[in-house]
Amino acid sequence: MAARRALKAVLVDLSGTLHIEDTAVPGAQEALQRLRATSVMVRFVTNTTKESKKDLLERLKKLQFDISEDEIFTSLTAARNLVEQKQVRPMLLVDDRALPDFKGIQTSDPNAVVIGLAPDHFHYQTLNQAFRLLLDGAPLIAIHKARYYKRQDGLALGPGPFVTALEHATDTKATVVGKPEKTFFLEALRSTGCAPEEAIMIGDDCRDDVGGAQNVGMLGILVKTGKYRAADEEKINPPPYLTCDSFPHAVDHILQHLL
Repeated sequence: MAARRALKAVLVDLSGTLHIEDTAVPGAQEALQRLRATSVMVRFVTNTTKESKKDLLERLKKLQFDISEDEIFTSLTAARNLVEQKQVRPMLLVDDRALPDFKGIQTSDPNAVVIGLAPDHFHYQTLNQAFRLLLDGAPLIAIHKARYYKRQDGLALGPGPFVTALEHATDTKATVVGKPEKTFFLEALRSTGCAPEEAIMIGDDCRDDVGGAQNVGMLGILVKTGKYRAADEEKINPPPYLTCDSFPHAVDHILQHLL
């Protein structure tokens, strides 16, 4: 790992870290204001595929978060970029609310499969259609492979198990574009002009948020909100730079020890 430099950028996960559905993590808005009062640049990175970037921003504004659209980098954006790069016509296995982020993409007569979190579409007939496309040689693009995520009514299956099922059935390997892929973090950092050694990631997913960030040379802070479960910090090596109770506690540590 490259030598650590002065902290210049903070990447923050959204769902499970700043909010859970329509409820903010206690104290998160004020903590974000304190972070913004420093010299560091703040960016928001999310694997959320349940809604478009526009809908996500509206949700955050209703929760009184001071966030602008150009500060958010989503796995949906990364997936669209890859679809355009590959010039394919995807079968979009995503939530209907995420479709606006693929506006203008040709989807008739599909020759690729793009899969995100789509509970209303994860039934046999649709998955079998995707299976047949993959058997015919279509590429599989996974927006991310999270095992599960946190809802207000408890933990829920993420897209990962469904991606893995299609991989297993077709003996193929998905191209994953969201966290924890290195390219996702590097692309999110690009607008800051900062190197990974000048950045830190705060998130509730030990593997995808913290492990992914640390694999590119960033520091990683794991928060015990959202999908966190006891001993998650022991699931990656090296372990998180820090494990703390919540986003406000992570900000406290940054202000006291890293700036």
